[in-house]
Amino acid sequence: MESPRHTCVKLVISEPDNETESELIFVKGTWYLTRFDLSITNGLQAWTCHATEEEVKERASQWDQPVSEYIDLAEKYLGFEQPDSVYGFSDAGNGFRRLTWTFEKVGTKLEWRWKCQLSPNSKKTTAAVLDFLMDANIRLSEEVVWKTQSADRLKLEAEKCLAQSEKLSNEKTDFENKIYGKFVEVLNSKKAKLRQLRDRLSKQATASQLHEEEDESTDRTESFDEETDEDNNGEGQGKNDTGTSKDVPASRARGRKRK
Repeated sequence: MESPRHTCVKLVISEPDNETESELIFVKGTWYLTRFDLSITNGLQAWTCHATEEEVKERASQWDQPVSEYIDLAEKYLGFEQPDSVYGFSDAGNGFRRLTWTFEKVGTKLEWRWKCQLSPNSKKTTAAVLDFLMDANIRLSEEVVWKTQSADRLKLEAEKCLAQSEKLSNEKTDFENKIYGKFVEVLNSKKAKLRQLRDRLSKQATASQLHEEEDESTDRTESFDEETDEDNNGEGQGKNDTGTSKDVPASRARGRKRK
């Protein structure tokens, strides 16, 4: 089943002959897919307009528009007052009124008009419009209250979230400070141990170098002593050999003399 849409707009209609005088009317619209109904009241009298499917289709074809586009455009101007539009509600004779509104299309100002007949029961039609306005006002009031409460709840939640965020930020800062402090302590401790190891290695290297120098000095001393001993031994042997050779010829000479 088709579910209609309902709108109601307040229009201030200026008199063409006297712009200082104006008429206040309320236009209630009931919008279907292919047709619409209008109820108009100025508080004293009421008029109605029942745009049938055939009439809407004919009007749409005159303006080279699809029916849905025609309905949407009419709802736009009769559902909400458009500041760039000029509205009229003039006398059409025999109790009829002609509702008009203007709009621009491709730079051209156009006017739509619909003829409205006097309501057979103006009080009932006016009451229906007022009931709709009251119901709409109640719904809007409830919506405002609900949105206000929602805004208050959101504000409260936002404040809680902000407080929680600040708390977490402070905890994060404290945690980082503690971690950085411990890291610095560990780093300094490691540096101190590295310095100790470096000093120890330096001392070991110095001691090793001194030991090597002492060993080298000792080796040189022993080598010098060995060379000296070898030289002395060589001289002693030479002297002994010389003495023996002198003795040999002498003994031989003596032996020959004996003969």
